[in-house]
Amino acid sequence: MSDYARYSRQIILRQVGVNGQSVLRDSTALIVGLGGLGAPASLYLAGAGLGRLILSDRDHVERSNLQRQIVYRNADLGRAKLDAAADNLRALNPDCRIETRPGPLDDDALLAAVRDADVVLDCTDNFPARFAINRACVAARKPLVSGAAIRFEGQIALFVPGGPCYACLFGEGGEAAETCEEAGILGPVVGVIGAMQALLAIKVLLGIGDDSARLHLWDAGKLSWRSLTVARDPHCRVCGIYD
Repeated sequence: MSDYARYSRQIILRQVGVNGQSVLRDSTALIVGLGGLGAPASLYLAGAGLGRLILSDRDHVERSNLQRQIVYRNADLGRAKLDAAADNLRALNPDCRIETRPGPLDDDALLAAVRDADVVLDCTDNFPARFAINRACVAARKPLVSGAAIRFEGQIALFVPGGPCYACLFGEGGEAAETCEEAGILGPVVGVIGAMQALLAIKVLLGIGDDSARLHLWDAGKLSWRSLTVARDPHCRVCGIYD
């Protein structure tokens, strides 16, 4: 271990240890979307010592982003999110290799990015992107950590190969999702869900626990969680074709 001091607080955890830290160092995560969810998720994964992060986004940093997208600074206004996030993540942990792939990714580019990762974090804010990411993860047989948040509400789920997929839960062609611009969002709500996405990604990489096939719903107003089992749809038009 080249930098024990940096990671010592998690290396002393029996679930991590030196071997687990080496696993993280050798792992790659793809984060699609660098907004309210992707910003904290990327910071925690870089801080945890993942060896490589692949980032994809198409937007530029706006003033309204700074309320919740904590990977950016006021000096980043007007910059491409990919460039600003990459610089700030490298400043946090220069040992984490950051790669950027400007979005929106077409189906072939998305599938290539997914195949290049060990775990995928869907931090987007619209159903077409979520369905496309899910299809790529099913085709490439890669675990998918899906998150969403709006107003005072958040949700998170882990989908792994062989289990139910995102389309089993929502079905392709779901209703248009509300946006934070339309409905509002409290910054710490996306912070919690983004951090939870990073947590699930780390657990998947380390083989800790079995968090798949569960949809976790958070009510930030009441500080309460509830969890639902997600069943596989044998007629799913995405994962069903692999039966």
